[in-house]
Amino acid sequence: MPTPVAVLGAGSFGTCLALLAAREHEVTIWSRDPEVARAIESERRNPRYLREIELPPTVRATSDLGDALEGRELVICAVPSHGVRDVMAKASAVMDPEAILVSTVKGIEVDTGMLVHQVLEDVLDPAFHPRVVALSGPSFAREVAAQKPTTVTLACRVETYAISVQTALSCPWFRCYTHDDVIGVEVGGSLKNVIAIAVGMCDGLESGLNARAGLMTRGLREITRLGVALGANPLTFLGLSGMGDLILTCTGDLSRNRRVGLELARGRPLAEIVGGMLQVAEGVRTTHAVCSLAERLGVEMPIARGLRAVLDGELTPEAAGRMLMTRQLRSETD
Repeated sequence: MPTPVAVLGAGSFGTCLALLAAREHEVTIWSRDPEVARAIESERRNPRYLREIELPPTVRATSDLGDALEGRELVICAVPSHGVRDVMAKASAVMDPEAILVSTVKGIEVDTGMLVHQVLEDVLDPAFHPRVVALSGPSFAREVAAQKPTTVTLACRVETYAISVQTALSCPWFRCYTHDDVIGVEVGGSLKNVIAIAVGMCDGLESGLNARAGLMTRGLREITRLGVALGANPLTFLGLSGMGDLILTCTGDLSRNRRVGLELARGRPLAEIVGGMLQVAEGVRTTHAVCSLAERLGVEMPIARGLRAVLDGELTPEAAGRMLMTRQLRSETD
């Protein structure tokens, strides 16, 4: 049975999910920019993202949040992490009280250190809280739109709702698994962007494949350490939203965060790098948020700390690498 779907956010991932859902469902995609919404309606293409993809007639676009959400049983939040609080606070007044909410957002709120599901619970009526589902996993938007085989995880504390979304979104090239560890899935999805910038710097410095593998492995250890401190299941980080997304984002040429690291290693200023990007590289904000959170929790995260120093102009990429390699020797399990 078709489900009325709203996608909030007309970036690349919001657009690819609107395209995916429109196979079986009626979809409304919301853009903050009226010009983008008008272009989608008139040209059946997003003028900024995935422009080569034609959107079917089952996708309608609007810049009116109330119009986008009216009668929608499934709401997908695909806005940048720094916009979640504002957009969803406004959405809460007009969302269907029985709607399931799916967050594809990968980040940590800088000011509060909250994970995205915590931000959502902070602005939504408590009745919505059991129906918040986190979608994460190795999934470049361009490949999803091109119908390349993709697997993701849907996490919800009440797994029944994750199963509902699984049924609505799965198709022969987009396979959804369910999980109940919302914290672990969100931590993995957010922190892999931090490690991807570091790996990009490592590759940009031509430090070698050994260094890349070691950095990714120790990066996964840092992700797990923080996740467990927040209450996650450590096994979650061996799955799609942990190791799977980390591998893709650290090594894939479509990775925005990896690209930031490559350019930093080439000596370009951070402001120039991010200023020239059409899409948000979430790892830049997340690095600062996660370092503050780790310090508050007493969790050691040397890779994240070193990256923060580079982003703040306190260390060069070369110096950050030397700092990691000359730290006090210790057990691998520490």
